[in-house]
Amino acid sequence: MKNQTYRMTMLFDFYGELLTERQKEFFDLYYNEDLSLSEIAENSGISRQGVRDVIVRAEGVMQEVEDKTGLIRRYLQMQEHVKALQDAAAELRTINYRQYEDPRIDAVADTIEKAARALRE
Repeated sequence: MKNQTYRMTMLFDFYGELLTERQKEFFDLYYNEDLSLSEIAENSGISRQGVRDVIVRAEGVMQEVEDKTGLIRRYLQMQEHVKALQDAAAELRTINYRQYEDPRIDAVADTIEKAARALRE
């Protein structure tokens, strides 16, 4: 994946509900709100190390689930395939416009695009 923050955000989107309320709160503050460990510690009344431990445990829980299920990996692969379908439909429409002007080809391209949109959602 692109970078650590992006990877952690994806993990949180997919598996955040598996965390305790405290883990969710600290994780959200650190990764999404961009607060430092010291700021979170000060607001929570615990040590910086305590905050770090909670976040590291949360990361570990979510990474372990991803390692076992591979949902994010499969989701990202599916998104690449959906993009390929959309690109193919657009190319099909372009070829039809330039060479054939056959309404059946446009209908097929529409069907491909609708299916790709449905998969994206």
